[in-house]
Amino acid sequence: VQLQASGGGPVQAGGSLKLSCAASGRTFSDSSMAWFRQAPGKEREFVAYINWDGSATYYADSVKGRFTISRDNAKATTFLQMNTLEPEDAAIYYCAVRTSTGSMTHVTTYGLWGQGTLVTVSS
Repeated sequence: VQLQASGGGPVQAGGSLKLSCAASGRTFSDSSMAWFRQAPGKEREFVAYINWDGSATYYADSVKGRFTISRDNAKATTFLQMNTLEPEDAAIYYCAVRTSTGSMTHVTTYGLWGQGTLVTVSS
């Protein structure tokens, strides 16, 4: 059972990227998912959350209105569309499966993590 994140890369400020997180081994169609990110020298921080069927989403204030989380349970894949990227968005982005009932924004609520995909934003 694993998550494979992809879609990162270099982009200029103002540009867009779409990240994908594909699950293998099981679909997690009954689980909530989230994206976190970690910049060099900083703690891992919450970015976006989506519930099991996509009917509820939640975003960090820093990305609200620019990023959109979605999922395709038939393909066992979760997405993060990132628009109007800023240099401050540069980080390794991780997808995660929610495995406990804690806060949706806390890393400890998520028990399975992908390996991360690097996003670099040049000004």
